[in-house]
Amino acid sequence: MQHIKQYVEQNKQRLLDELFDLLRLASVSADPKYKPEVLKTADYVAAKLRDAGADNVEICQTAGYPIVYGEKIIDASKPTVLVYGHYDVQPPDPLELWKTPPFEPTVRDGKIYARGACDDKGQFYMHVKAFELLMQTDTLPCNIKFMIEGEEEVGSSNLGIFVKANKEKLKADVVLISDTSMISMEHPSLETGLRGLSYLEVEVTGPNRDLHSGVYGGAVANPITILAQMIASLHDENNHITIPGFYNDVVPLSEAERNALNSAPYDEAGYKQDLDVAELWGEKGYSTFERTGTRPTLELNGIWGGYIGEGAKTVLPSKANAKISMRLVPNQTSDAITKLFTDHFLSIAPPYVKVKVTPHHGGEPAVTPTDSVAYRAAQKAIAESFGKEPIPTRGGGSIPIVALFEAELGLKTVLMGFGLDSDALHSPNEKYDIYNYYKGIETIPLFHKYFAELSN
Repeated sequence: MQHIKQYVEQNKQRLLDELFDLLRLASVSADPKYKPEVLKTADYVAAKLRDAGADNVEICQTAGYPIVYGEKIIDASKPTVLVYGHYDVQPPDPLELWKTPPFEPTVRDGKIYARGACDDKGQFYMHVKAFELLMQTDTLPCNIKFMIEGEEEVGSSNLGIFVKANKEKLKADVVLISDTSMISMEHPSLETGLRGLSYLEVEVTGPNRDLHSGVYGGAVANPITILAQMIASLHDENNHITIPGFYNDVVPLSEAERNALNSAPYDEAGYKQDLDVAELWGEKGYSTFERTGTRPTLELNGIWGGYIGEGAKTVLPSKANAKISMRLVPNQTSDAITKLFTDHFLSIAPPYVKVKVTPHHGGEPAVTPTDSVAYRAAQKAIAESFGKEPIPTRGGGSIPIVALFEAELGLKTVLMGFGLDSDALHSPNEKYDIYNYYKGIETIPLFHKYFAELSN
């Protein structure tokens, strides 16, 4: 451990400068105008993998953005870790809410503010630098492969094709991902599961054109009003989702599982203060940890229609739209839930509007075993690095490719994230603590060490 800390200390500024260079690249995969920046980011990642000592580094083309691959095979008889991450980021909008420019990393109170700082540039780059550390100190104990993609934030639609076509190239013993969070640095944790996702868009159409609200108002249904009513009906008074059959495949936690989950440190007052909300909201009968990690949800992600420009325009709009995401728990499947939603939403549409539902992307929930060699290696690594055992938790987010890796490669995943729930992922002023970044670079080599030892 001492040689690890010494290497990080001696290279602190360079490790930070390189991350800042990566964060300055506006690799927004959702918006075509950023395409040159996304491609430039793939080049940067490939160059840094080569610099760190990886062999056979490739920028693998897909129908969308490329996947960066690299490897270091020191001994075919030793175990192999496949490191996954993504170099694309969420759009920075709304720009006016950022205190500093989203693609000009800025340090305030020991935290790096930039789009992608935590999700996932800061986190995947820890692995590149941890690998560099192992190479430079001649302590690499196992084989490592890297697969860093550029479409995670838009559903990873081309990753499955790549994985299926490259099973031999990607052959490994475990997948290691840092794209999740810990409870805190004082209470380190390891996520043992992730929710799945069904993401779709709905469109409600009334009249064949925008109308004068004075001339037609009161005689023609307003699509915004109807859409709002339809969406409001998707939850009941207990915030339970009303779609028939939605909960059919949900397996309730046992009392022992609920007790274990809720034994993790939790400061509700601090939670509310951080979000500036007076009260929390959620499905009746469940704790915050259960609501955010083990229960399915339905959230409205965006809604629009009519006139939203400066000043007034008395219009009765022709259309109204919304984007909706549903987080899924084990035994639910994205295709089944997407169909349930679509059938239900169409069935509740009144006759004075037309409704269209367009699925965008989905992913399956996943649970990682806590008795595997890889999980125990992660436990030992965190215990040594932090001086205390990690708490097992369930993650509320979705990484759809975790289920893909198991289905196509037969590999389980270890979710060893170093972010915090308060890091404003997908929001303005996303951040990542410099301490967490360095701590990740210190801890990841220990995972490789213990994984190699425990695999013998």
